[in-house]
Amino acid sequence: MTFDDLMLDDALLQALEKLDFQTPTAIQEATIPVILEGKDVLAGAATGTGKTAAFVLPTLQQLIDEPNTSGQPKILMLAPTRELAFQIQHVVTQLAKNIKINTAIITGGFSQAKQATFAQQACDIIIATPGRLLNLVSDEAIDLADIDMVIIDEADRMLDMGQGPDVLALLATISDGFQACLFSATLSGTGVDIFAEELLADAEVIQIDAANKKSDQVSQQVYFADNKDHKQALLRAFVNDESCQSAIVFCNKKERADEVTDWLQSQNISAQVMHGDFNQATRRDKTRKFRIGQIKVMVATDVAARGLDLTNISHVINYDIPFKGDVYIHRIGRTGRAEQVGTAINLVEHHDLKNLERIEFHLKAKLPIAKIKGLEPKSKINKSKAKKKTDKPRYVAKKDRVSAESSSD
Repeated sequence: MTFDDLMLDDALLQALEKLDFQTPTAIQEATIPVILEGKDVLAGAATGTGKTAAFVLPTLQQLIDEPNTSGQPKILMLAPTRELAFQIQHVVTQLAKNIKINTAIITGGFSQAKQATFAQQACDIIIATPGRLLNLVSDEAIDLADIDMVIIDEADRMLDMGQGPDVLALLATISDGFQACLFSATLSGTGVDIFAEELLADAEVIQIDAANKKSDQVSQQVYFADNKDHKQALLRAFVNDESCQSAIVFCNKKERADEVTDWLQSQNISAQVMHGDFNQATRRDKTRKFRIGQIKVMVATDVAARGLDLTNISHVINYDIPFKGDVYIHRIGRTGRAEQVGTAINLVEHHDLKNLERIEFHLKAKLPIAKIKGLEPKSKINKSKAKKKTDKPRYVAKKDRVSAESSSD
């Protein structure tokens, strides 16, 4: 199928051609026709599958088919973080290049009074985070009564961040009959089911990749570590390997992220930390430096990394193993995007074993165990677990390089 087969306007096709988007992704092919039919949609798609364009394209098409002459917003797009909101705005700007569409972005981190003034101008699309928008609606600075379509992106993360009540309060101010489209990385959680029941009437359910599906383009390995020093040595080996062009190192807490960043910098490795304590200007500067290659390693927490528009990441390294399987899927989805091959490394101490078991249960598969020559674990517990697997990928360190070979333990 081509984008032309989706019956999109020439103005949108020209914008897609300019961006060198040749064919729709699976989520785009499945959802665009359904949204254009006016149906509610509950869609599950992993990070990096093109889901933003999957809802932006039909939204723009509807505004082309039925131009907004009222000056009041007709489309509401909600995102859990301001970074993701700005990412959505960027996609809207790119795809609406050849048509006249007015957007307003409403997020925290900026003057609420200025945002209210801006949003009261003629507007077709509001892109917002729930909390800030609810403040403006409560102050009667913004009226959502004329909204025809609501898009909720990253619904699972919204629920994790406790934003569900704000979303429901916002939607209660909209007249009945609006079309709702809910996108989530996973549809398996009961929270998403309850959320969807509140919002969607007879929705078309679309699941492109199962929530526990691991990407074929991402190589995943587990490396056991005896202690903190051993884990740091493994981290240094991977980051210094010539195959590592850029890496995100994930930590479960911001204090750990700060600690890991300080240690990497002490090893003369260009690294920076990203967590929720930084203002928007600082976050943008950090993202820019990482994107242009000025910084090789970004150490981040899950909340801070969510919504960041980062591409060409060769390695995702879980310094801390996440507590939930769907978070693991989100993390490793940062690499292996746009048909590129990626590497996901899991550094596992004894206290991480329970989290690893949860992830493997979620994936319904065991992750392969590997070693680096000279940095093998000495712990008897780790060795006994490793002996259960044979003929698994093994990494051998030679000076500053890590090369792969197959070996039987």
